Amino acid sequence: MTHHTIAVGHIAQILQGARSRGVDVDRVLTRAGVPPSLLQAPMARVSQAQLAQIMRTLRRATRDDFLGMGQHPVPMGAFDHACRLALREDTVGQALRVAFRYYHGVLRDFTARLCVSGERARIVLDSRAPSSCARWYGERSFLFFTLGVANWLAARRIPILGVDYSSGARSADAHRLFYAPVRYGQPVTGLWLESRWLALPVVQNEQTLKPFLANAPFDLLVKYQDRTTLTDRIRRLLRNDLSRELPSLIQVSAQLAMTPQTLRRHLREEGQGFQALKDDLRRDAAVEYLGRHDLSLMDIAERLGFSEPSTFHRAFKKWTGVSPGEYRRNRLVCGPEGRQAADTFRLSV
Repeated sequence: MTHHTIAVGHIAQILQGARSRGVDVDRVLTRAGVPPSLLQAPMARVSQAQLAQIMRTLRRATRDDFLGMGQHPVPMGAFDHACRLALREDTVGQALRVAFRYYHGVLRDFTARLCVSGERARIVLDSRAPSSCARWYGERSFLFFTLGVANWLAARRIPILGVDYSSGARSADAHRLFYAPVRYGQPVTGLWLESRWLALPVVQNEQTLKPFLANAPFDLLVKYQDRTTLTDRIRRLLRNDLSRELPSLIQVSAQLAMTPQTLRRHLREEGQGFQALKDDLRRDAAVEYLGRHDLSLMDIAERLGFSEPSTFHRAFKKWTGVSPGEYRRNRLVCGPEGRQAADTFRLSV
């Protein structure tokens, strides 16, 4: 399975708070295996393993569990302690409330609360700091990782009904984070879910906490992703052999026992087009393969179904803004931590 890649715009947003504090973000990127020049290519992508490595490195550089995304730093180890407190509770709902109470004392930029009304529940973030791009992105990140921890506590994916962002700034990849409708420019930031999921039992313990913390934030990014969307079903179908000509929309719809019109409509509801889906899959696979030292550019071109390396070169530059050779060279000069991130990604697919 080839995971979705991350637009470099997200990386720039994660780094902006640390940059304003004087942190050498170019050094952070280099240590994480991401060439700083990649941020100058608006269409460039990074793997989820690289994003996880950036966040680990940024945490050490800022000495801040919130990665510099707030006006005030969050003590190192706060996330670990919140998870330990949550483990003592019987249900996911109780665990979230305990974790939120703890964060109320260490996270000064906003407070999180859990509200239940009948069959609906809502996690709401009440801001205590002036509006800023860094704060908005920090709130979105907090929501995403809160959901990831809830999924881990229950050892299953908890579906979300919808997400509200107080900022009006739209994110092209927001639907891939939550697999739910996103509304912008709302009074507060928060997410909605069915209240019945709060009664799920906490099945994790101190023994499972240690590997969870060791693998964070990578497991939070990928472990409980929704694999049931039509987009991901088609990606799995096409991923079997990218070296051949990919099937048409008519052929894929027949394999999925639906009409082309129905398939196109469902993809549109997920914010996706069929040709864009195929391009995204090849792009994500290319990013994965370029992290492997045993594959030449010719090998990668063949695996992706390109008749000539030059054709692959043009396509990759169109997708990301940089050539595959430049992307690989930059990865190689970023040191052993970057190579480790690439290897982690390869082992996870």
